[in-house]
Amino acid sequence: MNRKINTGLLAYGMSGKVFHAPFISTHNGFNFTAIVERTNKIAQQDYPEIKSYNSVEELIADDSIELVIINTPNFTHYEYAKTALNAGKHILVEKPFTATVAQAKEVFELAKSVGKKALVYQNRRFDSGYNAVKNIIDSGRLGKLIEVHFRYDRYRNTIGPKSFKEEIVEATGLQYDLGPHLLDQAISLFGKPEKYHKILGKNRDHTKVDDYLAIQLSYPNDLYVFLTASMLVADIKEAFIINGVKGSFSKNHADVQEAQLLNGMKPTVPSYGIEDPKDAGKLTLVAENGERLVESIPSKKGDYTALFEAVYQNIVNDIPYGITEEDILIQLEILES
Repeated sequence: MNRKINTGLLAYGMSGKVFHAPFISTHNGFNFTAIVERTNKIAQQDYPEIKSYNSVEELIADDSIELVIINTPNFTHYEYAKTALNAGKHILVEKPFTATVAQAKEVFELAKSVGKKALVYQNRRFDSGYNAVKNIIDSGRLGKLIEVHFRYDRYRNTIGPKSFKEEIVEATGLQYDLGPHLLDQAISLFGKPEKYHKILGKNRDHTKVDDYLAIQLSYPNDLYVFLTASMLVADIKEAFIINGVKGSFSKNHADVQEAQLLNGMKPTVPSYGIEDPKDAGKLTLVAENGERLVESIPSKKGDYTALFEAVYQNIVNDIPYGITEEDILIQLEILES
């Protein structure tokens, strides 16, 4: 891997510190070149060689930077994406890519017109649990699928400090926070639904935005996919349930990457991304004689490094990026509805 991509990061909050910096600093294809820190200058404590800029505009004006990672508040993605592309940069944009389908189409078309890549960061495709689900579905062991349930639950009965998630601005609320994860996983497995129905709820005291989300996706051959996210689930159960004519599979949301990264673990550590064996999925098949056969299905290692490898290969070698424009436009159509 001879070529390195000089990369700038637009923020060093949780997203930057946990989900981006550890990967662009350890992947051999990237040079972590610069970051934007408007107030507290702390990134150089972790990465002494990087430049710290006071503004997004200053970082984008740095001619040495080829790739800009846009991990700023949701409502800024559209404008920053256009600014970076017009400055001749490739972009990797945190979810949600934009607030609307029209904005996304404009950004994708702009990227093509200036000969740059506009890529979307959907890291939950690289969770251990999701990949266990994908492997079971791809194996065909469940037969024809009947219903699929994906949940992303938390218990946070307070108004959070991040105003862009709690105030009435573009791309706000739980549906734009966790909805992109759930929808991306469903769309990557099953494609565009024939129909969909969405429900939003507001349950926390004084909330201005939705903190409950339920989406039903209807697919051909009587397959129904149910996506749910809530801020008020005290007893969190399985995140994945798949029922087919031959049996069922269930799995909790046990991906360890976020917790490990929050604790300072680097993705190069051998134990990174490896689930506790007790969190293995449960496969229940029904034999022809009616006997139920139960099997524990361990998850393979989760690793967000694979996303950054895909970014690198797309920019350097023009290898197609698995998170497609079509996937994102379908997602945004449902979120915008």
